[in-house]
Amino acid sequence: MNPSALLLERLGALIHQSVREDAARHGLLPIHVQVLGYLAQANRYSNLPIAIAEYFGITRGTVSQTLAVLERKGLLVKRPDPKHGRRIHLELTAAGTAVLDGSWAQRLDAALQTAGGEEGELDTGLRRVLTELQRLNGQRAFGICRQCVHFQGEPANATCGLTGEPLAEEQTGRLCREWSQAGGQGS
Repeated sequence: MNPSALLLERLGALIHQSVREDAARHGLLPIHVQVLGYLAQANRYSNLPIAIAEYFGITRGTVSQTLAVLERKGLLVKRPDPKHGRRIHLELTAAGTAVLDGSWAQRLDAALQTAGGEEGELDTGLRRVLTELQRLNGQRAFGICRQCVHFQGEPANATCGLTGEPLAEEQTGRLCREWSQAGGQGS
């Protein structure tokens, strides 16, 4: 096996262990913590139940049960979309955000900061691996809004070229399920 594959496998196992520990600390399942982490990063096109199913590769039923638990525990709220009848958007509550304080994602981010290396070098390599794995598995791409082929303008005055809608600056740095890389490749 390629040494990089072994490193990625070990990193995945350590991240999975951290997620389980974070979940147990809060009386949750790992998927609950992962969904909270996802929603903390999702933009308005991606904070939808269907986007969660696509991102994690889980059924709508599993998403529904997960959201019911998180809502019952006061970790998220559902808000109707003013433009689209039955569509609901999911937002973290202060308690939901607090679950993520000191979480596995923050520890991973800190580890990446200390890893050093050329700016963006690791991101580029990991994006290539992710893109290829998603292609092989037939999965939808997700990416940061302002890095999308559809992103138009500057973060402070941006528009989505796909929907034609203006984008709030804080949304442009978040995950988007409509993301597309130039040349039609996903990530």
